[in-house]
Amino acid sequence: MQPTPPADRPTASITLTDLPEPVVVPGTPAQAPQAAPEVAPEPLPEPRLQPLLPAGAHRILVGTASWTDPTLIKCGRFYPKGCNSAEARLRHYASRFPLVEVNSSYYGLPSATNAQLWAERTPADFVFNVKAFRLFTGHQTPVDALPMVVRAALGAFTRKNVYYADLAPELRELMWQSFLEALQPLRAAGKLGALHFQFPPWFVQSAQAREHLDEVRARLTDHLVAVEFRHQSWFLPTQAAATLEFEKERALVNVVLDEPQGFANSVGAHWEVTNPHLAVVRLHGRNAETWNIKDAASASERFNYDYPDAELEELAVHIRKLAERVLATHVVFNNNMEDQGQRNAARLMQILGLTR
Repeated sequence: MQPTPPADRPTASITLTDLPEPVVVPGTPAQAPQAAPEVAPEPLPEPRLQPLLPAGAHRILVGTASWTDPTLIKCGRFYPKGCNSAEARLRHYASRFPLVEVNSSYYGLPSATNAQLWAERTPADFVFNVKAFRLFTGHQTPVDALPMVVRAALGAFTRKNVYYADLAPELRELMWQSFLEALQPLRAAGKLGALHFQFPPWFVQSAQAREHLDEVRARLTDHLVAVEFRHQSWFLPTQAAATLEFEKERALVNVVLDEPQGFANSVGAHWEVTNPHLAVVRLHGRNAETWNIKDAASASERFNYDYPDAELEELAVHIRKLAERVLATHVVFNNNMEDQGQRNAARLMQILGLTR
């Protein structure tokens, strides 16, 4: 079964860049002819992973997905009075939490200018996880979200959305280059954490999907790559072990999810480490009624959930155990109606005995 995009492009699928040609082992000398040896595929580049902290120092970082959600700002409970500028809000957020997930990078390519400002406005130990641009995860992408040079190269493109498959190899290369160059200021400052790839529900477990993951890994050998699946096929009882082993072999960070269960786009929490440098726990809330809500005015409506202390204490037990097996653990609250995520993140830090 291959990944199937939404109805606005029923024939589209995620087309994958071919992996390198296999390396052909030379034959034996002509004077001693033998059967040609079996051809072995060329291995993917070995990830050159850098620990987030010195070896042996285990650390748990807690934060939220975004610090600029409109409902968060409007509620007036997290940011103090007069904290109205982009700089003031980020500085205040970073005074309360050591970690944030950048969500705006999913909707549009980030800019190096903004990344530089983020680095300058946060403490030395602050970490940014960055969500991958939607094109790289197989989502439909508005043509207007592409750089001008890419739009010009597409010419008279008749649809409002573009998919990874629509771009020529050289344009894909340009998109990846633009994405990584924009993040360079964060990396240079030592503040770039994981690149978070949240795949769509139609990205089902298949050979084609695994090939795309191999492409992502090959393009990002110098980065921590976290993978969030949103289709149950990846973690069915007969498939879960193979998925985790696939991630381990490629040093892809398994994202542990807390979310409503019983849906095709729910995979459940699998508290497993697949990269010894990092574990990521992402908390979407447990609101089953809004999990697949249609025509929501904003994402915050879908993730409208306030974790009670009992659930946070239960999660803390699992997080502590997970953190014992990995160098760094990032816990990201994605319940983002008003200040729910910030309140829950602060409370979890208290339960875990963490300070800022």
